Amino acid sequence: MNVLKPLNIKPKIFDETQPFTSFEMGKLWATYMGNSMSIQILSYFLEHCEDEDVKHLLENGLALSKDFTQRIKGFFEKENIPIPIGFTKDDVNLGAPRLYADQFYVHYLKYAAKAGMSLYAVAVPLMMREDVREFFVYCNECTAVFIGQINSVLAEKKYINVPPSIPIPDGIDKVEQQSYLNGFLGDVRPLQAMEIIHLWDNIENNVTSMALLLGFHQSVQDQKIKALFKRGLDMTDKAVKQYKEKMHAEHIQTPGYLDHLVQPTTFPPFSDKIMLFHKVDMFAMKIRSFGNSMAVTARRDLNFLYGRTLMSIGLFVDDGMNILIEKGWVESPPTAYDRD
Repeated sequence: MNVLKPLNIKPKIFDETQPFTSFEMGKLWATYMGNSMSIQILSYFLEHCEDEDVKHLLENGLALSKDFTQRIKGFFEKENIPIPIGFTKDDVNLGAPRLYADQFYVHYLKYAAKAGMSLYAVAVPLMMREDVREFFVYCNECTAVFIGQINSVLAEKKYINVPPSIPIPDGIDKVEQQSYLNGFLGDVRPLQAMEIIHLWDNIENNVTSMALLLGFHQSVQDQKIKALFKRGLDMTDKAVKQYKEKMHAEHIQTPGYLDHLVQPTTFPPFSDKIMLFHKVDMFAMKIRSFGNSMAVTARRDLNFLYGRTLMSIGLFVDDGMNILIEKGWVESPPTAYDRD
């Protein structure tokens, strides 16, 4: 039963007869771009999948991306807003050889779904028009159910390590000394639950990102993009090793690497455009993830690592965007009036 009492107010200024604000246009545009990319990626994965459970997940993920983009098209057409080009069948070669093992698809789906949920969850409180807010609530609910399916497959097939356990507290402990914040010198306390969660999540995200990037690095054609991907591999590998070291120092298990799930082929299944956009987008999403981690982390050594990683990611995203712009591959989101 819903504990919230209904509110008998319906502001007319925010009903469906009012034009979209920048909030609605911006979030719908970003959601369309991300899901149009996913349609091409998942379509290729489905062409090279043998495990029936994994295939079921891929079909569900593809169905969600198609559904979301079709609903956004409906919004844009109703409001006479140009529909983004996004990504098309020209950005994927369904006949290309297999690049990833079936197991990788499940890890990829989880990472992509988490990125989607972060976009939809942020959108919900910002949307003032009820129809658009309900759309993002729908996206969030669908993706939450989908992540539950993904976790079930990961657990059933033993594709992931069991999350680490910690002792149940004997009572309520209060932080009484400044040494609680120590990380480099002095009395360094054990990792607390929130720090473990975010270290685990960042390792899990980054080993998935590394494996995807390894496949992209093997098959990308443009040498400048290839060099950027190699840089991304090196910086991500360095960060993962540092995060793993923090947990291993306290005998806490960590997610394993996924590089072995990348097949040794150099035949490109994807266009350079979609691969570069995907990695710039994934690295940009890491900025939000590391920001969330810093917000709940008290140990100075961990926040130092997150801060240093954020700087590297920011430079990578900036350089990636410069290449996208040089190639003429960037669609601009709806923008404010040019007062000049």
